[in-house]
Amino acid sequence: MALLMDHQFRQLPADKQVETRPFLESCSYLPYFIDCLGPTMFAPIKAEITGNLTKIKAVYETNPSKYKTLQQILEVEKEQHGSQWPKVGATLALMWLKRGLRFIQVFLQSLADGEREEANPNLLRVNVTKAYEASLMRYHGWLLQKIFRAIMYSAPYKTEFLKSLSKGREVKDEECLEKIRKFLTNFSATVDAIYEVFSKMNAELEDKV
Repeated sequence: MALLMDHQFRQLPADKQVETRPFLESCSYLPYFIDCLGPTMFAPIKAEITGNLTKIKAVYETNPSKYKTLQQILEVEKEQHGSQWPKVGATLALMWLKRGLRFIQVFLQSLADGEREEANPNLLRVNVTKAYEASLMRYHGWLLQKIFRAIMYSAPYKTEFLKSLSKGREVKDEECLEKIRKFLTNFSATVDAIYEVFSKMNAELEDKV
């Protein structure tokens, strides 16, 4: 669990504003988390997260004070791009990034809640499938859905995944799951806050890829 606990997300302030710099720093370690699920088969999700982080960071670094929070990025880009918004810039990248973050959030929460196949309790298929259906599936056409179905069936065993999260150390499952629950506190609050901003600003797109 060191992989997640060493890079926890910040607790949000009362106004739920997500500061861009610490958000990007914490997110930068999530591709390594995806590697724990499978560096080859889950490479598309890792590439998507990495690519969107790069795009958001590039915009942020042009003017850190103007883009101090994620909400400010959306507000500034809405004014800059007019009718093209939200289909452009860091807004579009954050739109897809948050979906990847939701995938991780739902997957970890499902794991922490003990959801599993009764006949195969060491498989992660139930958890990964729930995460995909809650985050990415509705935005994917039939071909991508078919690809991701194959990816989900390649998920590692739960014991192997938890060991990878702990950087190869042998740990008790419940100890690891308890740390996942702690990580989810700030992580889930952050993901939910980003979704809330997109909803309030009517910035969500339903286009499929």
